[in-house]
Amino acid sequence: MLILFDIDCTLVDTGGAGMSALTAAVIEVFGDEGPPLDLAGSTDSGIVRGLFEHFQLSYDAALEEKFYLSYLPKMEANLHDASFSGRILDGVIELLALLEDQKHPLGLMTGNIKRGAVVKASHYGLAGYFGFGSYGDDHWDRNKLGPIALERAEMTTGKKFTADETLVIGDTPKDVACAHAFDAKCVAVATGSFNEDQLRECGADLVVPNLVGFSLANLPWNARA
Repeated sequence: MLILFDIDCTLVDTGGAGMSALTAAVIEVFGDEGPPLDLAGSTDSGIVRGLFEHFQLSYDAALEEKFYLSYLPKMEANLHDASFSGRILDGVIELLALLEDQKHPLGLMTGNIKRGAVVKASHYGLAGYFGFGSYGDDHWDRNKLGPIALERAEMTTGKKFTADETLVIGDTPKDVACAHAFDAKCVAVATGSFNEDQLRECGADLVVPNLVGFSLANLPWNARA
């Protein structure tokens, strides 16, 4: 089975390092703090497009890249700043090690642009578990990331995976919607800003409080593990 993980509040909690960096980059690049940022399941490129709209600017790829070049070093510096108290979430290391031992291909499917995903995964020592992924700079619409992840999984492993052979693990309704957009199932973990009831209401196929003790044996449907 192919397993695709979200990063923020699914694998790690950066303690606000990402939000702080994004806010500072908005001020630096656009000259004002802009609107409140909704990061829960959003893509970085979608956030930037929202900023263009807020500041009544036409889309500009060069300005988008300027934003990322401001954001990325700020975020990396914040990750090394102990005042943000970031951490790997409970059960994550054990689950990744178990899935790796069981030879399941592991990928990322995240709203972070690839450079940001690499910085975060590397900082927390998780990058080695993931050989591929789909990212927030692949498409601004998160619901478009599933097929991209499947293509990259095939390129990396040499095996073509179907949606039935794919599981998405995330913490937001947007993760659930992204999974269902390409007919994959989603395990939603209530370690972010949404509680278990909210995740059930948005149609998650399975909701768990955290990843402690989780394994594919927990899946209530006939998953090919």
